Amino acid sequence: MIEAHAMGAMGANCYLFYCAETKKAVVIDPGADGKRIYRWVMEKGLKVDYILITHGHVDHIGAVDELRELLGDVLVGIHADDAGMLTDDRKNLSSYVGSRLVLKKADILLQDGQELMIGKERIKVIATPGHSPGGVCFLCSEGLFSGDTLFAGSIGRTDFPGGSMNQLLDGVKKKLLILPEGTRVFPGHGEETSIGEEKRDNPFLV
Repeated sequence: MIEAHAMGAMGANCYLFYCAETKKAVVIDPGADGKRIYRWVMEKGLKVDYILITHGHVDHIGAVDELRELLGDVLVGIHADDAGMLTDDRKNLSSYVGSRLVLKKADILLQDGQELMIGKERIKVIATPGHSPGGVCFLCSEGLFSGDTLFAGSIGRTDFPGGSMNQLLDGVKKKLLILPEGTRVFPGHGEETSIGEEKRDNPFLV
């Protein structure tokens, strides 16, 4: 019920999570190439209810409006503290890489602990600020979409505007590492890992 593709020049992972029974789906972090993501959805025969964003940096939001237009009846959700990054090319860092990305406002302002239904599947918002003020992870029955909060063997950088190493580490340790060790982790860049692997081997957390 989870598929992934790395998108764009920065290789941000875009995820498709869906309910096998109802064929309802969510796209997480469509960073680039909305038409490719759309074809991917159509080939699977899915109905996307939500586009959910782990944080507002350009490499994770680049195809939001294109995909939103192609899909039609879909709601875009981002944490309230990153919502302004959609509409401000300086905040989302696109002005620094030459693309000047300005998107429409989100339809849903996500909050910590909020739950959304994807058909008969549930997805929970876990606020983990630090990489960005409104960075979140999404927990579902298959595992954790960790955005740029937690990677295999690393954590998100905190030197961007609004970043905080203390906040990030606090959120990871108090909200993520308490999950069962077998929980699969699907990061914003790179390969899949697990909570147990990161507790044992991540040099930032041991």
